[in-house]
Amino acid sequence: MAKQPNKTAAGTNIQEVRQQNAQSAQAAQAGQFATEFAAETDVQHVKQQNAQAEARKAQNVNQ
Repeated sequence: MAKQPNKTAAGTNIQEVRQQNAQSAQAAQAGQFATEFAAETDVQHVKQQNAQAEARKAQNVNQ
């Protein structure tokens, strides 16, 4: 795999991370809290995964 500029080995865009960090630092200085993590979370998907995990857990207990 050829090395790409501004990308880590995992494919993370270094410039984008630096920009997000700078925005986060500015928000912290202004006393604001960022909500990007909550906005990017697919609640329905998380609930589905939790339900599947609970079902597997219950199945393992009954064995």
